[in-house]
Amino acid sequence: MSRLVLLFILITLTAASINAKAEDGSRLWLRYEQVSDEEMLEQYRSLLQEVVIQGESETLSIVRHEIQKGLTGLLGHSIPIDKVLSQTQSLIIGTPATSKVVASAGLDESLKAIGDEGFLVTMKKMEGVTHRIIAANTDIGLLYGVFRFLKQLQLHKSIRDLSIESAPRIKHRLLNHWDNLDRSVERGYAGLSLWEWSTLPEYKSPRYVDYARANASIGINGTVLNNVNSDPRMMTEQYLEKASALADIFRPYGIKVYLSANFYAPMRIGGLDTADPLDPEVQQWWKEKVDQIYEHIPDFGGFLVKANSEGQPGPADYGRTHAEGANVLAEALQPHGGILMWRAFVYSADQEDRFREGYDEFVPLDGEFADNVILQVKNGPIDFQPREPFHPLFGALPKTNTMLELQVTQEYFGFSNHLAYMGPLYEEALQSDTYVQGEGSTVAKVIDGDLFDYKHTGIAGVANTGTDRNWTGHPFGQANWYVYGRMAWDHSLTAEKVADEWLRMTFTHDPDFVEPVKSMMMKSREAGVKYRNPLGLTHLYAQGHHYGPAPWTAELSRPDWTAVYYHRADSAGIGFDRTESGSNALEQYQPSVRARFENPETMPEEYLLWFHHLPWDFKLNSGKTLWEELVHRYYEGVTMVEEMQKTWNSVEGLIDQERFDHVQALLEIQKKDALWWRNACVLYFQSLSGKPIPAGLEKPAHSLEYYKKLEHTKHYARF
Repeated sequence: MSRLVLLFILITLTAASINAKAEDGSRLWLRYEQVSDEEMLEQYRSLLQEVVIQGESETLSIVRHEIQKGLTGLLGHSIPIDKVLSQTQSLIIGTPATSKVVASAGLDESLKAIGDEGFLVTMKKMEGVTHRIIAANTDIGLLYGVFRFLKQLQLHKSIRDLSIESAPRIKHRLLNHWDNLDRSVERGYAGLSLWEWSTLPEYKSPRYVDYARANASIGINGTVLNNVNSDPRMMTEQYLEKASALADIFRPYGIKVYLSANFYAPMRIGGLDTADPLDPEVQQWWKEKVDQIYEHIPDFGGFLVKANSEGQPGPADYGRTHAEGANVLAEALQPHGGILMWRAFVYSADQEDRFREGYDEFVPLDGEFADNVILQVKNGPIDFQPREPFHPLFGALPKTNTMLELQVTQEYFGFSNHLAYMGPLYEEALQSDTYVQGEGSTVAKVIDGDLFDYKHTGIAGVANTGTDRNWTGHPFGQANWYVYGRMAWDHSLTAEKVADEWLRMTFTHDPDFVEPVKSMMMKSREAGVKYRNPLGLTHLYAQGHHYGPAPWTAELSRPDWTAVYYHRADSAGIGFDRTESGSNALEQYQPSVRARFENPETMPEEYLLWFHHLPWDFKLNSGKTLWEELVHRYYEGVTMVEEMQKTWNSVEGLIDQERFDHVQALLEIQKKDALWWRNACVLYFQSLSGKPIPAGLEKPAHSLEYYKKLEHTKHYARF
């Protein structure tokens, strides 16, 4: 063999070794790197000498694979997995039905309390040897318990006296994929749809298993495969066979498949002349269609429906109510145990205040929906804005199952170009107090059934996944997927705690990295609010893409698609009056909430312009006028992004260069975009207020007309 060939082989092997160590983010938070804390590593190795798993099922096969993969990576060597308990310190994984140890461990009461998806991690001493036990009532519960146990090791936490009892607080924990049959994704910013419809059901991409595994690791148990703006072909035989293949993959991971249904499906794919929900032929068509779906997918979860919203068909087309429309589909699903999730995102062109419409339409129907219908309500009354007050429907429907819809994908937060950790937004939404049964009646307690004893409880997140190698486009987009799943399982978790977990599992345990980057994450959402919509401004986006600023947008086909509809700025002042002197949307809240919001001098300033139209010279708590405070907050938003850049630059060398460089480049884009937003909005509102930019703040580099001409595809100009 020539020296040249040997040299080529050496270079190739070296390159392969480097590439093997490169981090592209594809492993998410399940990297299972060897534990770097020597003390903890020694503890784990001494206490985990063998794994005992009894029983056989598809899920238990996954449990075996996951525990072996996890422990091998974390401990640096493989551990025997057996079905027979020996005298070594073992990790025993089982249910009372599959494991004699679990059955005899005295766990009956604890197991009874955790239901079908919960798990226990405990210890039991037998014949002088202490064993660790992961116990559950079902194999799915065991899978969740294994992921939780492995996380304990990933986080370098002691397992010497480990005791965990955990069960989900919400029954249905779903991702909503706004994926289309051509693999485009509405509000998707991480590549194409994960679902390769053209090759299903024959070819099953390995990414499907990776997707199911990631979701199971954070407790997500349902996925809606297709866009709420649904193509009715999704329910044809051709696509049901494809969806069935996905359901077969997801089932052992505890994940049910759901479909978005088009209300006109009886006409568009069924050959009927009407979709009137009270027509007997339409009702029969839905029953037969649902029967067909369950033949393909025996554990089909049910439908998600967007009706009479943004041009989608619905029961109002026939003079029927939402309840009459929903109940026909629910009745078809009921014998199979399926649920119907009916979205409350509705608004019409002639409504005085879009804020009011969901409440005004659905509250009169409370008690008229079938008990397997869940009304799916966005966290705020408009549309996933960077900050919204909680939707007044939460707490207003004691007789109607109500679930929360959050957005994981960053439609209004700079897509996958911007770092915006959604944990603080989710925490804010979940912990908002409705006061419907007095203080402490949080949105979380509404949706988990604590306040009204709902038969079905649920939460949905609009997914941010795609075919990008790192799944979410922005490396930190993964944190939003992760925190959504963690809070869906346990809404009492804080955003900061979850950020800490995610950073340690996804990057490194080095405190010189974790602490400053965690602080950066916790501030990132507020930064996005400030350079876009400070003081309760909302919906200042360019129509269509929702990326860049366009507070001047007016004279569209519908007033509520314009920006001026929401900010109502003029020479006298700015803001939307939702008090008694305006639209009186405040009347939809409980008296304690109204009292908090109706006085502009005492209400939280982050919601000020949501509810009040105020003069530019109105004095705020800072002592500044409304105009001065508004401008300062726009400038603070840019400063916060610049601080994020400094923080990120300071941690170079503490993580892999690949992901560091990626985030560094995206933060530079975010800074330019923040400047674009700041300058465009400040100049526009200045053109109305006639006020000078406060002293000490740099003036925008260009005129208002310059910023009006910028488009999304040209936003990398100098600002």
